Amino acid sequence: MQDSLPHFTMRLLLRLVLGSLLLGAATALAAAAVIWFYLVPQLPAVETLRDVQFQVPLKVYSRDGLLMAEFGEKRRVPVRLPEVPDGLIKAVLAAEDDRFYEHPGVDWQGLARAAWSLATTGEKTQGGSTITMQVARNFFLEREKTYIRKLNEILLAVKIESSLDKDQILELYLNKIFLGHRAYGVGSAAQVYYGRPLGELTTAELAMIAGLPKAPSAFNPIANPQRALSRRSYVLRRMREVGFIDQAEFESADAQPITAALHGFAVKVDAPHVAEMVRSHMVERYGEEAYVSGYSVVTSVESGLQRAATAALRRGLVDYTERHGYRGAEGRLEAAGGPSVEQAMEALAGTPRVGGLIPAVVFRVGEQEAGAYLAGGEAITIPWSGLSWARPYISEDRRGARPRGAAEVVAVGDIIRVREDEEGAWRLTQVPRVEGALVALDPSDGAVRALQGGFDFSRNKFNRAVQAKRQPGSNFKPFIYSAALGSGLTPASLINDAPVVFEDTSLEASWRPENYSGKFFGPTRLRVALTKSRNLVSIRLLERVGIPYTVRFLERFGFSPEELPRNLSLALGAVDLEPLKVASGYAVFANGGHRVTPYFIDRVSNYRGAVVYEASPPVACPECWKTIDGTDAGEVAADMMAGLAPRAISAANAWLLRSMMKDVIRRGTGRKALVLGRDDLAGKTGTTNQQRDAWFSGFNGAMVATTWVGFDKLAPLGARETGGGAALPVWIDFMAEALKDMPSRDMEPPEGLVTVRIDPATGLLAGSDFPGAIFETFRKAHVPTAEVDWEGPATAGGESAGSITEQLF
Repeated sequence: MQDSLPHFTMRLLLRLVLGSLLLGAATALAAAAVIWFYLVPQLPAVETLRDVQFQVPLKVYSRDGLLMAEFGEKRRVPVRLPEVPDGLIKAVLAAEDDRFYEHPGVDWQGLARAAWSLATTGEKTQGGSTITMQVARNFFLEREKTYIRKLNEILLAVKIESSLDKDQILELYLNKIFLGHRAYGVGSAAQVYYGRPLGELTTAELAMIAGLPKAPSAFNPIANPQRALSRRSYVLRRMREVGFIDQAEFESADAQPITAALHGFAVKVDAPHVAEMVRSHMVERYGEEAYVSGYSVVTSVESGLQRAATAALRRGLVDYTERHGYRGAEGRLEAAGGPSVEQAMEALAGTPRVGGLIPAVVFRVGEQEAGAYLAGGEAITIPWSGLSWARPYISEDRRGARPRGAAEVVAVGDIIRVREDEEGAWRLTQVPRVEGALVALDPSDGAVRALQGGFDFSRNKFNRAVQAKRQPGSNFKPFIYSAALGSGLTPASLINDAPVVFEDTSLEASWRPENYSGKFFGPTRLRVALTKSRNLVSIRLLERVGIPYTVRFLERFGFSPEELPRNLSLALGAVDLEPLKVASGYAVFANGGHRVTPYFIDRVSNYRGAVVYEASPPVACPECWKTIDGTDAGEVAADMMAGLAPRAISAANAWLLRSMMKDVIRRGTGRKALVLGRDDLAGKTGTTNQQRDAWFSGFNGAMVATTWVGFDKLAPLGARETGGGAALPVWIDFMAEALKDMPSRDMEPPEGLVTVRIDPATGLLAGSDFPGAIFETFRKAHVPTAEVDWEGPATAGGESAGSITEQLF
């Protein structure tokens, strides 16, 4: 009995062991069946990783390759593995998975440690997660910690390892991981934290980046510098332990201070209005994918010209606001005994620069100078030369008395704006209420070379260059005069500059237009009338040529008939147009008569660098001019080959208008432009009723630019703020930079033009001995046939000079 007990116990034990083994085997088989028949079929296809497309933001560049803007939530700079420094690869492997090149995607030793932790502590940990498993999780799985997710992660890792090699997996990992502050991937992290590419980072900086994947917020060098230092030390120790660096390298890198700081993707060209135009176009074309698909857009904008446009417009608007008086401080900082530098810095912390104008707090007021703190704590002195301009603003036409001392201008505690003048001295200023726009085109193909849609995009995102419809006033007259030449008139044709009242049924009441000067000059040649911007001549000219003909003619410049009024106010530019449209119209005069369509995108590339769009605009071809009998009608045969811009007006018409607008600058309303010292410039001023809008459009053979100045809500600019006073200085400043070192680009007279002597009073031919005769250019078919008899009345076909005068309009 006693002998049988051990045998019974042994048999029972064997049965228990065998049963446990069978149960374990059955459980394993069941688990395998679940995995095989349930989990494996649901695994995603890892083949997609062979052609993965990362979410890369939309980037916008200038024509010369400088970054203008970036749009998208995720910052990412994809890199190929050969571009990644060896030091970063070693740092990542040491910190995350030092056996990466040895295991099959799953580190069973690490998993065993995680299982033991679960068995002994009852807590789930992150142990045993290889780089391949992180790739599986980041590309295919959710972030929550569950047994099923971990099992899927293991299965996916094995599957990934069977499809991709180790270098491919590591490259995916380095480009996918989130590293804090919207930085995804190591290429982006280098830019965000250090403002440099990966290849320029030190061992300490690479180790800092390698330490981020575990906890991008907790170990962030910006948010938690002390914990980031500890994490970096851990990474460096691991690199030393696995033999990637020696003791000396470890000690040197570990002793380095934190050098990380937030760096945006360095925008090299300030052109937010253009960038927004690109963003809007790309979203319209590609939808929300535009923000994540890695498109790179190269615009037609040239960085140097854009900087010149921004500076010129801002300078012009600041000059305007300072001409009209000081409106007072933006705010007050009340502090007993005056503000301290700390109080000033705190008060200015949330006050950004606007259009380059710097906020400051006044802390001292002397007899004829003032001291102010800038946002960074710097103390500056504003001399009397920077304060004396600040007469009190009353209205756009009125200012108060000149200040006699600084205390009449500023007070301690005032929050003000300052800028540096041309000599580097500090100057009190203020943010303009007035707005403006500048757009510059290449007249040969319509490429937008520079565009500034307002004083400061951050203050107001409205793009006045392309969205503001304003009346151009006299800036529109060249198009009316071009129609007149097209109808057979000449620059010497006489139109009467005299008072007139029009009873136009399309207008609400009788119309009594006047010249800006209020004077009348009698019979006036068209060249003089355009040079002096005579309103009454333009109105009578339109009446003579006819509104229907003129409207049809203006279509050639790209103006829609629907937007043009069918009354004589058209002669004075009473039509709502955007500055870009006006500039494109002037391009016709600049390029010899061809109509070009403005564009601002040169090409679009995808994330692989392949070009998916490239502009191929029709190009104006001066050498392709072909005239027929010297007339406007059908001057160019079905002539335009593919790739050439269609002709809008004849070469002769374009040359004559250009010649007349050169006189606007030589001796007319655009004389200020003579300061540029060039002989190839032409243009026209424009001012609307009550000086609500000020314009100038001008050009040479290489550049056409239009400037506009006005208030967003229609209001007078002031009695003296004409196109020549408010808009022309902006154009001059821009063109001084745009045409610097550029040789003269004038237009040669086309065939079919002749230059003869005329009597400036009558426009008739004059002999070589006629006193005061001038030269004028005509198309051959329109040369005057009558010659003035300066010893007696002029005759033309038997008519006396008196009868000629009676026919004047």
